[in-house]
Amino acid sequence: MSQIPLPVPTNDPSRPFFGAERSFTIRPGNTHIIGFGFDGTACFRKGTKEGPDGLRAVSEDIESYSPYLDADLEDYEFFDLGNLRLGFDEDVEAQWHHAVGDFNAIFEPLELNGTKTKILTLGGEHSISYAPIVKHLNEFPDLVLLHLDAHADLRDGFLGYHYSHASIIRRAYDHFGDDHQLIQYGIRSGTRDEYQWMKQHGTIRQSRQEFLDSVRAIAGERPVYLTLDLDYFDPSFLPGTGTPEPGGEDFHSFVSLMKILREKNFVGADVVELSPKIDPTGNSDVFAAKIVREILLTLEQSGAKA
Repeated sequence: MSQIPLPVPTNDPSRPFFGAERSFTIRPGNTHIIGFGFDGTACFRKGTKEGPDGLRAVSEDIESYSPYLDADLEDYEFFDLGNLRLGFDEDVEAQWHHAVGDFNAIFEPLELNGTKTKILTLGGEHSISYAPIVKHLNEFPDLVLLHLDAHADLRDGFLGYHYSHASIIRRAYDHFGDDHQLIQYGIRSGTRDEYQWMKQHGTIRQSRQEFLDSVRAIAGERPVYLTLDLDYFDPSFLPGTGTPEPGGEDFHSFVSLMKILREKNFVGADVVELSPKIDPTGNSDVFAAKIVREILLTLEQSGAKA
């Protein structure tokens, strides 16, 4: 398939992720990484705007081979499109809308399903997930959205921001059709109203086994998208995030999910809420980069690319 030039410019990454080729074009049939470094609506500890390049910076020093999936990124071709621009307005909402507009300009004309093209978006706070999630909801009428997070993110706006990191799933749900499905796991913080909403709509899974069984039960051809807030993991493993919550999951439970998704129609993902400066040891950056490695390999191996 022919390459498609990017209609808008992007900022160069600190270095392409895991040896990916820096690209100024879309290569249909391949996986593309794009950064969205924004933390304008973060309400506790900021710093996630450095997340995309923080992930890239440590990736060169991590093995490309995953012993968990017995797969190596060196065997696949994927591309780094750089980072979305925020524009020059000092208003944070204007910055968010500028970057979302550029994301849409790049990807809206592209038929992901027909071309077997995949997108992995790196944040940034969780509000950045709106654009890629809506793109996939619009393209896949029976999409399953997997939401892994410490927080429900179901508020109808927060601190004056309609598109807040605390309302991303509510904003995504605005675009749900009758055949879309939301599955949430890892949630351990939220308002009473959010928990009542999740129970009423049947979206929350209360145990790891229940969650993994729900994913196993997804029909093999049905498209699945993952939005991963890194505070899903326990802060004892990954403290470098803006809103840490005790009681989270570990690396091996996430690998269990990847082994299941490898057998599904895994069509796209975003990884958000890494704040490199919060963890000066750099351990959180390495942990998160290995999570992204597993996601990339699973995207490459899963059904839609087979």
